[in-house]
Amino acid sequence: MTTLARFQEDFARALLRPGSAPHAWKTQPAFAVYRNTVMKGCIDALEANYPSVLRLVGRDWLRSAAALYVESQPPSDGALLDYGQEFADFLQRFVPAAQLPYLPGVARLDRFWTEAHVAADRATLDAVSLARLSPEELTACRLVPHPAARWAWFESQPIYSIWQRNRRPADAQQADEELVWHGEGALLTRPGQQVLWQAAGWADCTFLDACARGRGLAEATEQALHADPACDLMAMLSRLLQAGALAAPPQFLEEPGADSR
Repeated sequence: MTTLARFQEDFARALLRPGSAPHAWKTQPAFAVYRNTVMKGCIDALEANYPSVLRLVGRDWLRSAAALYVESQPPSDGALLDYGQEFADFLQRFVPAAQLPYLPGVARLDRFWTEAHVAADRATLDAVSLARLSPEELTACRLVPHPAARWAWFESQPIYSIWQRNRRPADAQQADEELVWHGEGALLTRPGQQVLWQAAGWADCTFLDACARGRGLAEATEQALHADPACDLMAMLSRLLQAGALAAPPQFLEEPGADSR
């Protein structure tokens, strides 16, 4: 490591971990000002990236937790749009959050929104493309989740209901039905320019998990039925296609009858 690289690493560590700063730096007013500016930028980014968590716990609580997170997980990139990848895991271990057992799950969905927002663009699979396949081809094909698709099943908590109620803009809040405490799933997609979200069943999440592992359609649907024997497979597949949760394989992007040379 060069002298300059070592200095830069030490300086970055000192900015976000005050105890590691050399005494000579600590006594410099300019260093303290710069450190406070950097810390504030990181905390502001976490506040922006976790709006549902913010609404649930309030600004003071979140910014106090965020300051501790920044010290333990400093950013590795100057662009903070994507900062906070491990914040849900941090909240899982954060003692003051123990009385809010749903908070890490809500943070996870906030993170999903960010990941869906910045994910790569790709064409989505549609029902017309699938309809072109023969029964044999359909059974053998492997469907792939869209790069922007994010999903999760929360076995014992209504995480999706809590999250989507707190994700709405303040001026869009309406009287919600009483919260029923049971397991729920969530699916976030971005088929166009806007991140969309909807509830997802256990079978939906199991099916997408299987597709993400490279399983064929036959095996993926079998696993979905094992998760929920009452699942309507056609309705599930239609729901995922309409949501833009599946990516179009390259061969599906070719026009029927086009020369594939």
